[in-house]
Amino acid sequence: MLEFSQDQWISIGLIFLMGVLIGGFLMAGGGRKWKERYKAEKLRREQVEADYKAAETEWREQDSLRAAALKGQGKEDPAV
Repeated sequence: MLEFSQDQWISIGLIFLMGVLIGGFLMAGGGRKWKERYKAEKLRREQVEADYKAAETEWREQDSLRAAALKGQGKEDPAV
């Protein structure tokens, strides 16, 4: 096994501490950003789904009215 001198251990400790500090500064505020983007995307997706659901109910209503109109036309005019 490798044996380190006291100077080498101090250098390793300082490098580790410097890495922790630099990593902390680089990641500062990063946690809030992705959470805000996630929440915004979630709200946008819910709005799109709600719009699609409203449009789908409107389409189904129009289809049923169209089917009823065609069914009613067939009874009035047997030639059709």
